[in-house]
Amino acid sequence: MRLFKVLGIIYIGECLNLLKASKVWFLLPESIIKIDLNKHNVKYDNDLFLKGKVYHLNLPNKITISRIILIPIFMVFMLVDFEFGTIALLGTTIEVAHFIGGLIFIVASLTDWLDGYIARKHNLVTNMGKFLDPLADKLLVAAALIILVELGSAPSWIVIVIISREFAVTGLRLILAGGGEVVAANQLGKIKTTAQIIAIASLLLNNIFFSSIGFPFGMIMLYIALIFTVWSGVDYFYKNRRVLLDSM
Repeated sequence: MRLFKVLGIIYIGECLNLLKASKVWFLLPESIIKIDLNKHNVKYDNDLFLKGKVYHLNLPNKITISRIILIPIFMVFMLVDFEFGTIALLGTTIEVAHFIGGLIFIVASLTDWLDGYIARKHNLVTNMGKFLDPLADKLLVAAALIILVELGSAPSWIVIVIISREFAVTGLRLILAGGGEVVAANQLGKIKTTAQIIAIASLLLNNIFFSSIGFPFGMIMLYIALIFTVWSGVDYFYKNRRVLLDSM
């Protein structure tokens, strides 16, 4: 179990290195210290001023950052031994703290849909959003998967494969970001993330809705998520293979 805690720390560190490499630094709630995606170099207090223009951290990006903020709160409820008792719900019994943690995970996951919807509807898609959105998803999913291994609810080998894929794609994003290119998540990646979230949510809540009939919905969804994780990873590397070849 300690191995997975260490793996989680290393993964989060790599994601922070990716942020550093692309020089995307932020401070909530209303200010950005610096944004520099090889295009801008902006100092910011309440508004961003650059060559007479004013830049604001838009609503979708704020929602994305709020998802990252929810991760440690979710981890506290899942890992700290609170004595809140248990609750019987829809054919399963679950610790109250874990139930709260599961709800926090679901709320955080829904913000992934919300920020994308608002960005597309109101034409607020930005390079920062393209960069932060998949990163926030990776951090949330990695934290949840490691917790599931810690709780004995998910096979370690599946978690290793999924997180290894995320390591690899994060590394490729690092190379792309170094060249000033920010690639948004494609449709296959979004399906992967949706499958992961459904699987994780079900496992965090002790296979709620299906426990009473003995149907292992959470584990089935985890295997489906594994398939899409590997598939989308291979697809991502294939579509960006020129970057790898050029960097050799």
